[in-house]
Formats: sequence, structure tokens, C-alpha cells
Amino acid sequence: MTTLALTGSPLWYASRAGGSLALILLTATVVLGVASGGRTAPRGIGRFEVGLLHRNLALLSLVFLAVHVVTAVLDPFVHLSWAASVVPFSASYRRLWLGLGTVALDLLLAVLFTSGLRRRLGVRRWKAVHWLAYVAWPLALFHGTGTGTDTRLSLQLWLYAACLVSVVGAVWWRLVKAGPGRVIGRLVAAVTAIAVPVALTAFLAAGPLQPGWAQRAAMTVILQGAGR
Repeated sequence: MTTLALTGSPLWYASRAGGSLALILLTATVVLGVASGGRTAPRGIGRFEVGLLHRNLALLSLVFLAVHVVTAVLDPFVHLSWAASVVPFSASYRRLWLGLGTVALDLLLAVLFTSGLRRRLGVRRWKAVHWLAYVAWPLALFHGTGTGTDTRLSLQLWLYAACLVSVVGAVWWRLVKAGPGRVIGRLVAAVTAIAVPVALTAFLAAGPLQPGWAQRAAMTVILQGAGR
């Protein structure tokens, strides 16, 4: 596994770096959105400043996400098409896990486009679409762990753990600070905050952390390329 990570092409390094930075920035965006929403908004900082930082982090995450997608498509090793970057589960390389990343990308693009139409859509409709960003985050996390050939590296595992702890911590802090009301929403948030870490841990133990996980997927791509 380590040998594979050290012998990747420049495009591979660019794709993994772009994806990791995009995940970090998306995590920061989600944490800020969760922690500063509702009654938990910070008192010493104006909502305008918080909102501006939130938007800038979101836009920056999309920039690095674009780098991640473009370099992944240009990398000849996995033979990804441009269509596969926007059409979920259409790629031959790790279809499920790559498809989750595509769904996350599509959701974030929906949030971006509707943000430009916020006045026409109205606040209620815009907020409904805006919640898709919170759905995109766990999909992006599972995408990274499932498709990344460097998932078993300690540094990458610590990165995923830090992202997971940050978001789950923000959710629980929000639940503790939130006042009464919206019982169903709070219950869904609590269940999700428990289910995502459990599911990710189980997946890592059964999949990416097992010997030969990355090599099996890489061998599939090599055999497909040899058969053309």
C-alpha cells in the first residue's frame, strides 16, 4: 500500500491533495454552519462576519474539489470520463465509493447554483436546498475512505478522524445548547451523529484497512485496460 502511494503520478498526488483539502474545508464549513446556527450563534461576532466566513470556506472547498475532479479525470490510470464526474455510479472504478463522491459533488453544485437564486427562490426553499451540504459531507467522507489508495496511511486516517470528530462534536454541542422544540429534527441529528462514526469504523475495519483493498481495485482497472 505504501509503495503504491509513493509511486503515484503527479496527477494522482494532485487529485489526492485536492480531495483532502476539499474535505478539510468542507468539514470547516459544516462545523461553522452547525455551531453558529440557531440559538448557538456566537455573541461576540456579528452574523454577517460568520456568514461571510462560511461562504468563503464553502467556495474555497469547491475550488479544491474542482482540482480533485479535473486531475482525477486527467489521470490515465483509472480511465475516468467527464460524465462519470457528474453522473453518479457510472464509473467502472470502485463504482459505489466513487459514486458517493459524485453525489456529494452534485449536491454541493445544487447548493452553489441555488445560492445565486436565493432571492427568487425565497428563504424557505433556499434553506431546504442548503441542507444538502450537510448531506454531502458524510458522502464525501465515505468517498474518500473508499476510493483513496492512501486510506491506510496513518496521516490520512488521522485526517479523517479529525474531520469526523469535528463535525460530530459540533452536532452534539449544538444539541446541548439548543433550546426546546423541533424534537424530530434533534432526534435525527443525534441518531446521525452516532450512526456515521459507527458505520465508518465498521467500513474501515472490513474494507480499506484490510490487506489488498487498494490492490484489488487497481488490478480491476489494469485488467480492463489490457482487454481493450
